[in-house]
Amino acid sequence: MNLSDERIQRFLASRPVVVLATLQADGSPLAMPMWFLHDARELAMISVAGTQKVRNLRRDPRVSVVAEAGGDPRGDAATRGVTVRGRVQFVTDAEGRRTLADRFLARYQPSVERLWKGRVMPDDRVAFRIVPERVQSWGLS
Repeated sequence: MNLSDERIQRFLASRPVVVLATLQADGSPLAMPMWFLHDARELAMISVAGTQKVRNLRRDPRVSVVAEAGGDPRGDAATRGVTVRGRVQFVTDAEGRRTLADRFLARYQPSVERLWKGRVMPDDRVAFRIVPERVQSWGLS
């Protein structure tokens, strides 16, 4: 399966948040909900520098991401979802950071602008891309 699959792209566009899992130093997982961007090649995220997840990513770039739409708790509807396993690449160049910031502002307006206190990504934010190595989905039509 490929991230460029139209069903996967449609599903990801419907999800405001995914869960990012990183690896702690002792090998245990740390799972955190994250805003995200997606296209046919990669996922992208922004986080505050110095957080545990960013420290984990700097030490070990392997991640897993889950986007899921749960079924009805009575079992009337099937779940749907996508998992992406891959590696993080940090975006450090000014143009790349600006491009991601603009895309985040467009997708999550006005929340991001309020959080950042303006339309410029604060210096204490870390931007990164997730390059998929394995993509799986279930229940998508």
